[in-house]
Amino acid sequence: MASMRDIKRRKSSIQSTQQITKAMKLVSTVKLQKAKSRAEQTDPYFNYMYKTVSSMLARSGNINHPYLQAGDSKRKAIVVITSNRGLAGGYNSNIVKLITGSDFPKEDLDIYAVGGKGVEALGRRDYHIALDASYMMEAPTYPDAAALCNKVLEAFTNGEVGEIYLAYTHFKNTVSQEAKMIKLLPVEIDPEDAEDSNVLMNYEPNEEEALNMIIPKYVTSLFYGALVEAVASENGARMQAMDSATSNAEEMISDLSLKYNRARQGSITQELTEIVAGANAIST
Repeated sequence: MASMRDIKRRKSSIQSTQQITKAMKLVSTVKLQKAKSRAEQTDPYFNYMYKTVSSMLARSGNINHPYLQAGDSKRKAIVVITSNRGLAGGYNSNIVKLITGSDFPKEDLDIYAVGGKGVEALGRRDYHIALDASYMMEAPTYPDAAALCNKVLEAFTNGEVGEIYLAYTHFKNTVSQEAKMIKLLPVEIDPEDAEDSNVLMNYEPNEEEALNMIIPKYVTSLFYGALVEAVASENGARMQAMDSATSNAEEMISDLSLKYNRARQGSITQELTEIVAGANAIST
């Protein structure tokens, strides 16, 4: 059985850790409030942009445009959004599992990593990291998303990759986040939109010029929306993880307090027994 000194030392260590987890929970809570508001404002635009472009292209007929056709290359670009820091429960591992658990051969993937944890995890598994843009996760901005879009679209138009995907964490609410991977290019047409495609879309001045302007804005908007949702999801996941850690620490402290009291009671009982035994020996 552990000594009273060992129990006291361990209890003190856990109490120090609990103070850290409490502080981290408070920090994440404050950050979450800001990120949540930003995500909720961005989410409608994020969703409508995706649906609108899909619906528009479904009504465009057979347009021959580079952005609408899969390239000859079998390689695929995946923009992977994770965090730069850990202690967020399964937030980062869930995104990594999307990639490692997909049917895509590892050798055919170019990873455009936004977040240091994604770089570390996928790099250890020998995935090709085409770009490390971890700095974007510190304070994501629309220009950051536009710069990322330009790099990925350049690889697509140059024939380096034939498809573009986005892996991120969708922010549902404070306690629920969902890791998702969606295909960006070539644009996948919703079956419901395809049924109504008999009414064709007209472009002015022409479809090529219009799509050259629309598609980059579409990809940039989805990147930015994903970045904003990822920040909110990260702080939500970290807040939950730190809350669980604080609760677990509280249980461990209670358990150690009980063990300490039992050890102290046993020590006192032993001392009393020794005193009584000594008194009896003297009297005899």
